[in-house]
Amino acid sequence: MSKRILSAITLLVIASMLFSACGNANQEPTKVVATEEPIEEPTEEPTEEPTEEPVVVEISSFTMGAVFPYTGALAEFGPAFEQATTLARLDLSAAGYDIELVFGDTETSGTAATEVVRQLVEVEGVFVLLGAASSGVSRDVANAVTIPNQVPQISYASTSPMLTYLPADEGQDFLFRTAPSDALQGPVLAQMVFDAGYTNVATLYVNNPYGQGLTGAFKTAFEALGGTVSAEVPHDEEVSTSYTAELQQAVAGGAEALVAISYPGHATIYMKEAIEGGFISTFVFVDGTKSLDIVTAVGAEAVEGMCGTAPGSLETDSLAAFQSGWEAEFGELPPFPFLAPAYDAVVLAALAAYEAQVAGEELTPTAIRDHLRSVSGPPGTQVFAGPEGLALALELLAAGEAIDFVGASGHIDLDEYGDISGPIEVWCYEDGEIISVELVGP
Repeated sequence: MSKRILSAITLLVIASMLFSACGNANQEPTKVVATEEPIEEPTEEPTEEPTEEPVVVEISSFTMGAVFPYTGALAEFGPAFEQATTLARLDLSAAGYDIELVFGDTETSGTAATEVVRQLVEVEGVFVLLGAASSGVSRDVANAVTIPNQVPQISYASTSPMLTYLPADEGQDFLFRTAPSDALQGPVLAQMVFDAGYTNVATLYVNNPYGQGLTGAFKTAFEALGGTVSAEVPHDEEVSTSYTAELQQAVAGGAEALVAISYPGHATIYMKEAIEGGFISTFVFVDGTKSLDIVTAVGAEAVEGMCGTAPGSLETDSLAAFQSGWEAEFGELPPFPFLAPAYDAVVLAALAAYEAQVAGEELTPTAIRDHLRSVSGPPGTQVFAGPEGLALALELLAAGEAIDFVGASGHIDLDEYGDISGPIEVWCYEDGEIISVELVGP
């Protein structure tokens, strides 16, 4: 046995004797056992670092207001616009995000629409306004209600170039569009008319920002090609029972064709009057007169082979999902303009609201406004329409990843003015139906 171990035993024995002398007399003496094994110092058990609980963000539903022309000069389109937005709501719900929609009738009138939108914004408390269809109506409600109340407004069909600078002039950023400006449609319309062999035409247009903007864009482009616009004749936004005076003025300069830049409620009357009165029988059409009511009013033979332009939709996975979803829910997809942009407006606002909440922001109209551009353009993973595409979009947003929503109408890359670019469709009347011919532009 080593001297080191003997010394340890001696010290332990002495300590034991001292303890016995000082302790309780009845207490058993402590036994001390000496071993040659080294004594190990006690070690503390390692403690696990507390794991952080994942942050769970509660996503709230919210309400959008949507205004459509159920009555007035654009009434033919109103119900289909509602169906488009309803399809978007259903697809979002199937993807896992529920939103509410409340509807109102603009009556295709700025005065009526302003009161309806005031109710939606100031009483119903909607976070986003979808609409309006008419550019003049969109301008009126933006100036009177949505901009002062700082509620984002997304129009699915207002195409006047005049709307581009409206928010900028006010120092605001609350008016957006999912349909391209007529600054793009005007030149395509002019080229189509020129290629058809017409050198002298007249325009008959609704006297509001839509009609004024498109007739101006068309005239500039047509004259640059070498054509002549011999008359630009406005008519009132309210539907009249007769347009004889306007037709006489339009044909006075020997126009070979009349460019009908109006709404179905106007054109169904003045086209019938023009044909029956012998004023003119050759017409050119635009998005506002892409109408089956016109066929009914004047007969399929009267418009056979005549063509027009309108904002179109790119062939994408989103468009295919939109078309199949429409057919499953409502039946045959009507040939009206702006149905895909109406769908896109709902989805765009919903994705912006979702992203804002994932980022931990309070859900407010301004927060939605601030995220519209980030979910609708690059950089980010491209996501598409329909339940599956939107489910992926929500999954990516929940993971904090950026997305680029490609709409049913195409890319929705909002610029600094809230405008987008997009293709223009050339379409024609054939056998009483509206047939798409080609897409021009981006």
